[in-house]
Amino acid sequence: QVQLVESGGDLVQAGGSLRLSCAASGSTSSIKVIGWYRQAPGEQRDVVAVINSDGSLSYADSVKGRFTISRDSAKNTVYLQMNSLRPEDTAVYSCKAAALRFGVLRDYWGQGTQVTVSS
Repeated sequence: QVQLVESGGDLVQAGGSLRLSCAASGSTSSIKVIGWYRQAPGEQRDVVAVINSDGSLSYADSVKGRFTISRDSAKNTVYLQMNSLRPEDTAVYSCKAAALRFGVLRDYWGQGTQVTVSS
């Protein structure tokens, strides 16, 4: 089992920055892929940024050049640095980890953290 706890969400003005954190606990060595997703009101949940199993990074086109995903393995924490925030970045941001459990890849989600960008 993997537990994920996000933090860092806040209300910020357009053009501002925030750093989100996702602290993982439990069977963290079984995590293969970990990343950030977001869901705006009335919208589907979309991927924002992911650290793939080979260590490569993937970003949604809408955040490329503005957001950076990183990982501190010693702290079992994944970060999302968000710069040049826009009102359209307003959403609940959630962390998801894909981890092996009894040989099967399973998704684990955190509870989410609210990011609100005012114009």
